[in-house]
Amino acid sequence: MGEVRIAVAGLGNCASALVQGVHYYRNAKADEEIPGLMHVDFGGYFPRDLKFVAAFEANRKKVGLDIADAIWIEPNCCLRFAPDVPKIGVKVVAGPISDGVAPHMKESFFAHNEDVDLSFVTEELKKSKADVLVNYLPVGSADGSRMYAQAALEAGVAFVNAIPEFIVSDPDSPIGKEFEKQGIPMAGDDIKSQLGATILHRVLAQLFDKRGLILQNTYQLNIGGNTDFENMQVENRLSSKRISKTEAVTSCVDYELPTKIGPSDYVPFLEDNKICYISMRSRAFGDLPLNLDLKLSVQDSPNSAGVIIDVVRAVKIALDRGVGGELSSISSYSFKHPRYQIDDFEARKHVDEFIEGRRER
Repeated sequence: MGEVRIAVAGLGNCASALVQGVHYYRNAKADEEIPGLMHVDFGGYFPRDLKFVAAFEANRKKVGLDIADAIWIEPNCCLRFAPDVPKIGVKVVAGPISDGVAPHMKESFFAHNEDVDLSFVTEELKKSKADVLVNYLPVGSADGSRMYAQAALEAGVAFVNAIPEFIVSDPDSPIGKEFEKQGIPMAGDDIKSQLGATILHRVLAQLFDKRGLILQNTYQLNIGGNTDFENMQVENRLSSKRISKTEAVTSCVDYELPTKIGPSDYVPFLEDNKICYISMRSRAFGDLPLNLDLKLSVQDSPNSAGVIIDVVRAVKIALDRGVGGELSSISSYSFKHPRYQIDDFEARKHVDEFIEGRRER
């Protein structure tokens, strides 16, 4: 069916896992069961059909390198599960920094000092003939994320927002309304890992609710050692992250639920290993206590790469069909803060219906 031409804003650990994954599964066949992918054949598109055509980065050490080389440059610490990624033939360019680099992260990110504006990003997207731009900027990049969304809009490129900035999920967003008006699809916000802290916590909350248990309170504490956790040491960088993760869980019950969810600490030697602790306190039959305490350990960045591979293929199908604006099915299934929070298993059915053409968006 052709290619899915991808541009990436931010070539950090998540982008490294995505680039590796596309190469790792390049020979996957439709009848194979592939760990981490909803479908190998997603509406006629396979992982091998994904092609990287542009990458924007704030790290001066990555700028000018082939994408395949830049994904290994510090501070990236994603595990090398596909170390033989060949040259892609596309060089990383300097992207606008805006609020994408927090003051305490300038040294860690080796931030460049080039003057890059919106028009440059728009022209690069046009030159690359990208189908979709994936926003992988650091958490807290409110202005930077909207700048890239605007550039995608002006270039006629679909937009996938992988971070917790509420652009796609906001029904009153002027940018979102313009994407729909111009017939350009978008999906978001805040990517949900294949089996990460958020979806696990959601499913458990749904299970408690469906089995007649009343949750009294719950918390989810996360620690990790990648730059995402280093960046979120400053509380004002992660306010939207806390909202995104919290609403993903509290939306599963129809009563007020005392909750504390979010990144808890930065532990450098953990690198890309994320450790999550979930605690749930409830009342069961006879008003007796039923409590759950759980620990989850995952490689953080690869855990979401397969989801993005599904998302960009869904977006390409929407492009092929001329469907613009927010894509409800893939957003509800794949993101922590979609416009419509619905049961994850029901959302999966909506995605299958979208693939089959029985659901517009």
